[in-house]
Amino acid sequence: MISRRSFLIALAFGAAAFVAQAAPPPPVDTSTVTGKVVCGYQGWFRCEGDGSKNGWHHYGKMQPGNVGIEMWPDMTGLGPDERFATPFKNADGTTAEVFSSTRPATIQRHFEWMRDYGIDGAFLQRFATTTRDPRFCRPMDDIMANVRESAAKTGRGWVLMYDLTGLKAGQHTVVIEDWKRLVREKRVARDGSEAAYFKHRGKPLVALWGMGFKENPLTMEDWAALIDFFHDDKEFGGCSLMIGVPYWWHRLDRDSIPDPKMHELLAKVEILSPWAVGRFGTPKDAAKRMDDALKPDLAWCAEHKVDYLPVIFPGFSWQNLQKGRGKEGKFDQIPRLGGQFLWSQALAARRAGAGMVYVAMFDEMDEGTAIFKTTNQPPVGESKFLADPSLPTDHYLWLTGQIGKLFKSPAPAVDDLPIRK
Repeated sequence: MISRRSFLIALAFGAAAFVAQAAPPPPVDTSTVTGKVVCGYQGWFRCEGDGSKNGWHHYGKMQPGNVGIEMWPDMTGLGPDERFATPFKNADGTTAEVFSSTRPATIQRHFEWMRDYGIDGAFLQRFATTTRDPRFCRPMDDIMANVRESAAKTGRGWVLMYDLTGLKAGQHTVVIEDWKRLVREKRVARDGSEAAYFKHRGKPLVALWGMGFKENPLTMEDWAALIDFFHDDKEFGGCSLMIGVPYWWHRLDRDSIPDPKMHELLAKVEILSPWAVGRFGTPKDAAKRMDDALKPDLAWCAEHKVDYLPVIFPGFSWQNLQKGRGKEGKFDQIPRLGGQFLWSQALAARRAGAGMVYVAMFDEMDEGTAIFKTTNQPPVGESKFLADPSLPTDHYLWLTGQIGKLFKSPAPAVDDLPIRK
């Protein structure tokens, strides 16, 4: 006869096994971006020895005193094939390591984090200026393939987002050529076979970032041609569009060109998303944003039947990146305040009436906006890195998940930063 003690032990092991085998969260409804919390995914980090032949891409020169990142990734749990040694040293004298975005296991891990913390999906950045260069295009294609697979495995959604920064007037055709190739060769967002790809208003969503910025020389005629192509081309069109615009697009001033033609074009698209990173720097500024920008933006969008995807970000810092360019950059320029800054922006967006939100960014270590796991014990020495030892390394993943709950809940938003139990 089994003893009471043995029975209790067996019961405990059974309960543990049940918890360990608990069903994963259901897949995200990718038929719409409405109601979702999504994040930008750069996927641009490459290392010496990772096979990409791109060197320390987006890590800078990767030398103490000359590095391109402002925070250091938390490498806990990463496998041997995901680790790349650097010239940096940890406080205990061991070699500091980083990851490469080319590794399928690393991208899979990132999407598992999205799933585990309740983030609905990612907009994969694709930089138009490099699509014609095989040295960079091939790794971008590989990373996209890994994002597609990881999103499908984890039940997350994904969108291809072209960043048009750096294109000159008339070069919009670079995007069209690349999209045609991806549809022909990779079948991106075609045939309804890719369940993980986000749709919006019944059509696959493509994001184009950079309309109307003063530093972007593409003309309104270029943008009109892009919109017509993605909407109407018989073979490669049939898409919904999200357009990334300047923060002050509505007023047509400050960071925006003063061309009213932009409003005419934006009235034709499905979603617009103003770039907010660096446009304000305190929770008070974020609260003020509700009346200064969010409500007027939303009113315009409602009038023109365009959906609105506001951008929020956890903080900003780029001292190392700017130093590598021979410039001055302030360390911890926009402090995170333990998440209060990010939360205040989410509150403002929710209270203004936004129905979805874009968090910039998941993995952007160059400008210190990353929400993924970064270490609070970065390498020591000449270069300085952001860290907050009072917080767990997954704090901003968890907080982004709380923001997702905020946008999905009918309950009134509360001012206080959520407390982790």
